[in-house]
Amino acid sequence: MRFEKFEDIQAWQNARQLCVQIYKSTAQKPFANNYGLRNQIQRAAVSVMSNISEGFGRRGNNEFIRFLNIAHGSLQEVQSQLYIALDLEYISHDQHEILLNQAQKTAKLIGGLYRYLKYENQ
Repeated sequence: MRFEKFEDIQAWQNARQLCVQIYKSTAQKPFANNYGLRNQIQRAAVSVMSNISEGFGRRGNNEFIRFLNIAHGSLQEVQSQLYIALDLEYISHDQHEILLNQAQKTAKLIGGLYRYLKYENQ
């Protein structure tokens, strides 16, 4: 599996979709009024896609793997913050499920890419 550019990476594509969904959800009131949580979840979502692309740009599997770990950590942060948003009724149960499913799908793709790169590195 070789990528010409980071935009070809399915994990990055899914992270991008998640990021857009997060921004749209956080633009709605009452979520939009909680600046701290809104900004934190937005930054974490951007971090996922940014770390995938940055890792790709490092041109070495070890570095790419390291940045995938960071991306995965940021993704877990997004998932945790989605529960806070649900508990505070900033998002509906349906929105929560959609966003959480997108995050979990992205996590699986990051995990698969991680495993592939680890295997290729052996």
